[in-house]
Amino acid sequence: MLNLFPQRTRDCESSRRNFLLQVGSLGGLGLSLDTLLRAEARAAADHRSTASNVNCILIWTRGGTSHHDSTDPKPAAKSEVRGEFDVIDTALPGIQFTDKMPYFAKHLNEFAVMRNLNPQNAGHGIADAIMMSGKKLNPSLTYPCFGSVLAKEKGARTELPPFIQLGTQVDREFGGGTAGYLGVGYNPFEIPGDPNKQDFTVRDVTLPGGTSLARLGRRRQALAALDRLQRDVEKQPSTLTAIDGYYENAFSMITSPATQRAFDLQAETAQTRDAYGRTSLGQSCLLARRLIESGARFVTVSSPSWDTHVNNFSKLKHLLPPLDQAFPALILDLKTRGLLESTLVVWMTDFGRTPLINSAAGRDHWPSAGPICFAGAGTPTGTVIGKTDAIGAQPVGQEYYSNDVAATIYSKLGIPLDTLHVTPDGRPMQVCDGRVIPPLMG
Repeated sequence: MLNLFPQRTRDCESSRRNFLLQVGSLGGLGLSLDTLLRAEARAAADHRSTASNVNCILIWTRGGTSHHDSTDPKPAAKSEVRGEFDVIDTALPGIQFTDKMPYFAKHLNEFAVMRNLNPQNAGHGIADAIMMSGKKLNPSLTYPCFGSVLAKEKGARTELPPFIQLGTQVDREFGGGTAGYLGVGYNPFEIPGDPNKQDFTVRDVTLPGGTSLARLGRRRQALAALDRLQRDVEKQPSTLTAIDGYYENAFSMITSPATQRAFDLQAETAQTRDAYGRTSLGQSCLLARRLIESGARFVTVSSPSWDTHVNNFSKLKHLLPPLDQAFPALILDLKTRGLLESTLVVWMTDFGRTPLINSAAGRDHWPSAGPICFAGAGTPTGTVIGKTDAIGAQPVGQEYYSNDVAATIYSKLGIPLDTLHVTPDGRPMQVCDGRVIPPLMG
């Protein structure tokens, strides 16, 4: 979905119409679209000439996935810490996961696990902002997320937007997963819906029923005519410029056969679809691979319902298997296609869960430990980094933070950590103040 104002409306034409009504006139349209697009094309060409070719798929399990019950079990701890799940050996001698993660265990030699992450937060919404940007929360300034920075620094590779979000499960309360001060033009193109459903379509990419390309073309010409009427306006507000760019990109997406093919999961074999799992998360990961293959630079796959205050174990029996199947399948598929060295895959979540199981058979928010996994883009395989204490409360010895995760991601994507952006009020902002995590760099 092309979702410019995710907290306001899901209808893009209404968004544009309502925005123009809000500003009171058509005078804000300003510079013509063709001028804007020529400038964007030059900028994109400059980006492509100097950028590395590493892309990213981020799997975000919204709500806070329990590290105790996935990749950092404590089988020797007392029952109120250990929980209901058994453990299994992994491909790496001496390392165990819970028995709900058999695919993770089998394929650990294909990726890296961190056990010494300290998320330094325990609040929904706050987590989405911190973990996806590597910046501490600032009430007066929203920092851009990884995908938005990549979109700004490298531009589009094809007619697909450089930054796409599958699903709506990123909390926007504090601007998590958005472009922040970079502006709405670098926000993700949000695609709602369930790719596992037979009738899955993509609004604003798939033509709505009864709308011909000719009719859509006439709408586009009308918008362009409005812009030409205002070509003498000296200055166009940056927000309207970004919105015009979004709509031009939307038209290109709708009319491009290559884009249509990218979203067509029916083109995949039944064997491939089965390998990812016939689940929303599984098919979203498969779609993410297709989008990266077709030209997107950063795809966020969002998964809901991981906030397990109540009935943690019964819920995880349903939540963990799709993740357990999809993450290794994605890595193996990228590897088979020769895309893993140019695609960073990251699984992360809000934070961890409490060592002690509560009275509702759940685990609550926990700020000082949590799960995260990396694969591809030169990440050493078969690696477990760091450890937590005997009850999984906090890292022992060396620990890393969200800004270190950001530094590692940006380094793998070829974005210098001292890259400067300028906020709307003229303040220079460094993209990252973290330190690269050496064991993840190879």
